[in-house]
Amino acid sequence: MGDKDALLLQVMAHPDDDLYFMNPDAEQVLRSGVPVVCVYVTAGEARGINHQAGTPIPPADKAAYSASRHQGLRQAYAQMLGLNQFAPWERSVLRLPGGVTAETDTLANGGRGVRLIFLNIAMLSDGGVRLPALWNAPGAVTHTLPAAGSPVTHPSSYGHQTLVDVLAEIMDRYRPTLIHTLDPDPDFQVHDALHPRDNDQPGCSDHRDHTPVALFTWKAIAQWVAASTQRDQHAPRFTTTAFRGYYNQRWPHNLPPALLAQKARAIKSYGGAPDWDCGNAAGCGDYSQGGVRPLRNRKGWIRSTHYRYPTALPTPTVDAQGRLVAYGVLGTQAVRWRETAPGSGRFGGPLGLGGGPLAPALAAVRDSAGRQTLFALRFAALGGRGAAGLREIVALEQRRPDGPFRPWTGLGTPETDSEHGRRVGCPAAVATPDGRVHLFVRTADKGLATRVRDASGRWGPWQRLGGGEIQDGLTALLDAEGRVHVLAPGRDTVHHWAQEWDGGPVTPRPPSGLPRPGGDQLGAAVAPDGTLTLVYRAPAATVPAVHGETSLTVRHFEGYGAIAAHTVTEPSGRRETRTLLLVGRDLSGEVQVQYGTGPNARPLRSPGRLIPVGTPALLAEGGRQGIRVVGMAPDAIPWIWHPRPTSRA
Repeated sequence: MGDKDALLLQVMAHPDDDLYFMNPDAEQVLRSGVPVVCVYVTAGEARGINHQAGTPIPPADKAAYSASRHQGLRQAYAQMLGLNQFAPWERSVLRLPGGVTAETDTLANGGRGVRLIFLNIAMLSDGGVRLPALWNAPGAVTHTLPAAGSPVTHPSSYGHQTLVDVLAEIMDRYRPTLIHTLDPDPDFQVHDALHPRDNDQPGCSDHRDHTPVALFTWKAIAQWVAASTQRDQHAPRFTTTAFRGYYNQRWPHNLPPALLAQKARAIKSYGGAPDWDCGNAAGCGDYSQGGVRPLRNRKGWIRSTHYRYPTALPTPTVDAQGRLVAYGVLGTQAVRWRETAPGSGRFGGPLGLGGGPLAPALAAVRDSAGRQTLFALRFAALGGRGAAGLREIVALEQRRPDGPFRPWTGLGTPETDSEHGRRVGCPAAVATPDGRVHLFVRTADKGLATRVRDASGRWGPWQRLGGGEIQDGLTALLDAEGRVHVLAPGRDTVHHWAQEWDGGPVTPRPPSGLPRPGGDQLGAAVAPDGTLTLVYRAPAATVPAVHGETSLTVRHFEGYGAIAAHTVTEPSGRRETRTLLLVGRDLSGEVQVQYGTGPNARPLRSPGRLIPVGTPALLAEGGRQGIRVVGMAPDAIPWIWHPRPTSRA
């Protein structure tokens, strides 16, 4: 699992963003023994009314409502730490750049600990300034709203750069190995009678505070990396996960009942009630979120957890010497890890490949000549203060197999407008036997686009492929005849694009007969008869289903999230058999594998209780080394697991 200096830093706009959008991941990391630092940028005061349904509406008191939400967080994290929810916290003042002060609350239970940092910037400051203006408007200044009873008694002032400096200082002070952020580039969303705007910002599926806080966080990450690299002569070691927000309301729900109940327990502690004896004079939680209200809310935010960049981390392959090689994003730069020796099961240190600042969305393919090509999503310009934000797909290509790389190449995006370009999804790619490399991304209008590199190395133009609206998290693979297929979860069905013949164009396939997925990345493999087998989770399902020549439910593979699948050859008595291998996360967040999908097949859990960051990857090649599962630990060090076959009847 690597060394023990792991730390999770979460940056949120409001108290409860972590509970609604970053759990169960945050709680699973905390329960694994990793300390957690949470930063709440705004005071969360809204209208200042802490109202429990069915009771008289109280007078507005913004400082008291902010304090009640802080108390709710203390209750929720005490419960997640395994303590009484009214456990006392140590509260103090944190001094930060620009002369600003923040409240910091700490609580520990054995080897686990939580620190909450409340910057308490007013959601509506003097002169009507809100966070979007602090991000976009040159010269904008906003002020803090000290919470009732806080050890911070005097307000502070924030300009754009002040907030960037404060977040970068917090990163440098606590040295996180894992950072959780909100979505910096939320989907466009039509708001009409069928799709009400609710709390969304105009035209997008997220709150107007979530987006600038995510952008400030990514800008602070870039500043911290640059300053730390210059000072220490190496980049800080960390990885990042960004979480969707109100997006959860617009797509099928993906959390099974057990994880929904776990998520609801924390939010119930956060919501509290007026009759709780918590010892906080201002209030005992955010009463509108107490009890079963979040579960009954038609918006359904609690019922899903979606990644903004849903790709495997890291991406594994094998070099000419048989050593496992993995590519990923570390400290916003592309890196390569190489196994210390073939079959050692241990990676050496990372080799920096540059390219940043990159989102944690890297795809890697080897072309027919054996050369590796990497694809990533770059924050080409983070913008702010009136400047445009730019994103682009970038590529890094080897000159020869296992040789040096050429310089990074910008491939742009399929969008001509920068605001649309910000909504482009994660790259997915596949190489074909004829020497081509096919690159795919989700577009701003939720469709699919491609760009193809021919056998001579020339890239063609971006092309839109049509089809229905899809979620991000593309699955690209070749069938038994070497034809390209792309699969993606939609609202009511799985969407499928494929080549009709070897070397032909990739076009939409009719969706007839394909299942309704829950929204996580799909597993797909070539069945022994050469057809495609699809592995997916239905909405809110605990176990996955298999769709192919026959359809079935994988009875014992309980878990959640994305699934990787591969058809592998294993000895069975005197002959070899082909069986489907599944990799995913169980209900506690640990990695599990299963050979076969029959009623007697059982999952095998990792011996080290491996909690991956994001989605682990499956490598089913490499000769004698066989099957390897590769993932990223919360300490930003990748691990290798070589699972042995289980019952696959």
